[in-house]
Amino acid sequence: MKEKLTVKQYLMVSTLLFGMFFGAGNLIFPPMAGKMAGTNVWITMVFFCVTAVVLPVMGVIAVAKSNGLKNLSARVDAKFAAIFTAAIYLSIGPALGIPRAGSVPFEMAIKPYLPEAFSGRLSLLIYTLVFFGVAYWLSLTPSKLVERMGKIITPALLILMVIMFAVSLIGGMPELGAPLKDSYQNHPSLTGFIDGYMTMDTIAALNFGLIVSMVIQEFNIKDEKRIVRTTIKAGSLSGLLLAVIYFILAYLGAASAGMFPETTNGAQILSRVSMHLLGKGGAILVAGIFTLACLTTSVGLITSSGKYFTTLSKRLSYRNWVTIWTLLSLVFANIGLDAILKYNITVLFIIYPLAIVLIVLALLDRFFESSALIYRSTVYLTLVISTVSSLAMKVEDGGLGIKIPFLYPLVSKLPLYDFQLVWVVPVLVVLAVTYGVKLVNTRFRKKVRV
Repeated sequence: MKEKLTVKQYLMVSTLLFGMFFGAGNLIFPPMAGKMAGTNVWITMVFFCVTAVVLPVMGVIAVAKSNGLKNLSARVDAKFAAIFTAAIYLSIGPALGIPRAGSVPFEMAIKPYLPEAFSGRLSLLIYTLVFFGVAYWLSLTPSKLVERMGKIITPALLILMVIMFAVSLIGGMPELGAPLKDSYQNHPSLTGFIDGYMTMDTIAALNFGLIVSMVIQEFNIKDEKRIVRTTIKAGSLSGLLLAVIYFILAYLGAASAGMFPETTNGAQILSRVSMHLLGKGGAILVAGIFTLACLTTSVGLITSSGKYFTTLSKRLSYRNWVTIWTLLSLVFANIGLDAILKYNITVLFIIYPLAIVLIVLALLDRFFESSALIYRSTVYLTLVISTVSSLAMKVEDGGLGIKIPFLYPLVSKLPLYDFQLVWVVPVLVVLAVTYGVKLVNTRFRKKVRV
């Protein structure tokens, strides 16, 4: 049994984790945030990385320390663990994350440059058939993920991105202008924090924690403490890589504001910058980056979903589950994504705060000692508040516009409601109170024993 990985193995695991995290949203959000932030881009991105890098890495570590997401969520209670874990895997997997990863590269980076006669549903079907065919093949053998993704696909993605960055920086970019939105001018730190929060990578982290632990064990590291230590090191390295790339992407967005004021999303920004410097080759470069980024994320989500649902049913093998999730994702990517997107966004905004609270509790569990009082009170309070606020989201923002009588008027008056962080202050208060109760009870029991 090995005690630690070699430097090469650490790099392979780190690039594998980076590849699973780095999808379409991670390419789109930073350039747009940079464009809006202008000269405030650096402070914006520091706080962007808190929620888009630090929290996801903490999520992977929390799952590794708890020996699986289900074990972590079971500290609340068994029913919550079953429902929450299934909701996590389904919502970020075949119900949205995987089909979106299959369709976004085509819609964002390929379709705009196709002749009108070839930009319809048939082209999308052909693209997604190839995309999900490759994802399916890679997902069938999770033991080879490091070899195929960590050694080949993710390094290829990084090489393409280095080319884009180098050409952009060498080609010369204009000076940064003033912020284009008041929120980036007046509250760049809070706005960056919210932008990073919206990547929702923390939910994906709860999925990927299982894969990272599995991959580390493939290197013959079996001791739980060593697995956790290895996860911390590999996660930190992948997080550092994510942060560096986010800063560069944001800079490109900020510098492009004067050149391409008409751009409305990160994909357009990257495409315009690349085409400006490389011509048609720039469009091909961006299409390749989007495709590889989304492919690695899809494989990670298919693999983690397949592994989890295999533990729930002995009737269906891992191969069966991978086939089911891949086929469903293919269908949704072509015909059903818009129909489920509205409802799934609401579900994601309900479970995202739960994921964050569980991660924080898991990492501080040596103080809380898996206290049922602390876990249940904070998690269920988060569930109530996030459900009320998520259902009330405006229809134009992807919500349902449902305002629950009595509860909505109370929740809407809480701090940070407008930033989808309404749960934070109440949960911190309840956490402090329940932790105090736990300390008092512990001291009382000690006195009774004496």
